[in-house]
Amino acid sequence: MTKGRALEHPSAAPLAERLRPRTLAEVIGQQHLLAVGKPLAIAFASGQLHSMILWGPPGVGKTTLARLMADAFAAEFVAISAVFSGVKDIREAVGRAEATRASSGRPTILFVDEVHRFNKAQQDAFLPYVEAGLLTFIGATTENPSFEVIPALLSRAAVYVLQPLSGEEMGELLERGRQCALPAASLDPGARERLIGLADGDARRLLNLLEQIATAAAVAGVTAIDGDFVEHTLAQTLRRFDKQGDTFYDQISALHKSVRGSSPDAALYWFCRMLDGGADARYLARRIIRMAWEDIGLADPRAARIALDAAETYERLGSPEGELALAEAVIYLALAAKSNAGYLAYNAARSFVGSDASRPVPMHLRNAPTRLMKQLGHGKEYRYAHDEADAYAAGEDYFPLGMAKVEWYRPVARGLEIRIGEKLAHLRELDRRARKEPR
Repeated sequence: MTKGRALEHPSAAPLAERLRPRTLAEVIGQQHLLAVGKPLAIAFASGQLHSMILWGPPGVGKTTLARLMADAFAAEFVAISAVFSGVKDIREAVGRAEATRASSGRPTILFVDEVHRFNKAQQDAFLPYVEAGLLTFIGATTENPSFEVIPALLSRAAVYVLQPLSGEEMGELLERGRQCALPAASLDPGARERLIGLADGDARRLLNLLEQIATAAAVAGVTAIDGDFVEHTLAQTLRRFDKQGDTFYDQISALHKSVRGSSPDAALYWFCRMLDGGADARYLARRIIRMAWEDIGLADPRAARIALDAAETYERLGSPEGELALAEAVIYLALAAKSNAGYLAYNAARSFVGSDASRPVPMHLRNAPTRLMKQLGHGKEYRYAHDEADAYAAGEDYFPLGMAKVEWYRPVARGLEIRIGEKLAHLRELDRRARKEPR
């Protein structure tokens, strides 16, 4: 977005378009890429076009940077959107690039917005022309290109990660927009804070919100705009939240790690961020149950019951009342004793069984519901634990014959697992004595 004067667009054009930068110096934000000596600044200064992928959330300047690069290199700019385009559009872009090269020798930049929406065949379609140098490819995506862009294209394009605009940068843009859209009005600190918060780092959204405020202010004859005016004028606007993309998984990861790290306040923050962004509370309930089993486990078995009760409460009450139960479950889990011993034991056992041979069940552990099975030795010499001292058949072996001794479950010295560990140590000592093994 612009720092300096606006582009000469018709006044009817959206504010975001009127304020689109004309030079690299006018861009607000992305200084980790555009400051002197940084990757994109070097790319602009080098005079050498190269293919790239611009990865970042909406409204951070991906299209603007692509257009500025075309201007800087006097290149033909062909833009297509993967939402509306297909192989036919790619072929037309190739034809246009060939005609431009033949008539003027100018290079062509093919800008593909939302490139992650192209399937493999569609991405393959323009790869030969990128490889041959006919097209310089610039892809824009809000999704992780490692998963959404084919390896052949990734290997031929530099990946640049764009960040949401900071509060300071959004404030700079807001003032520039106010001068253009509301030159005779003022915004008090409350109005600025509310607009910047609703925009959530998205420059385009900020300017769109400002346009709505400008229209409402003109109708109402208001020249001093405060936070209440903004609140009552704008419809509820959800913060950025991609229910299927990286933002979604990053936030659920932050919630899970806050619980694991025993930080109830941080866990509540991420829980509320996801609800505020439109996350399905039922999904959050399922993840909270998973946290109880993965990170607390037998150190506090009540955690799983509380998580399940919270999920059931949400099903009974719905939103917003049921969300309180989920929030309290999050707090309990964050403060509960932690153990991943059961989780690690399960994974180790699964891994072993997945790579091991199918060992037969020992005869003494086999079921013997018929006379023939008993005659064949099924269940012979099985020791019924309830008939043994302390209901424990000391020295008995329940693993397949010939299998090496394993100790996958190793309780931690926290919560109930302290007692579990003590009991397990006692039982193993009884086994050692029964087998007459040395200490």
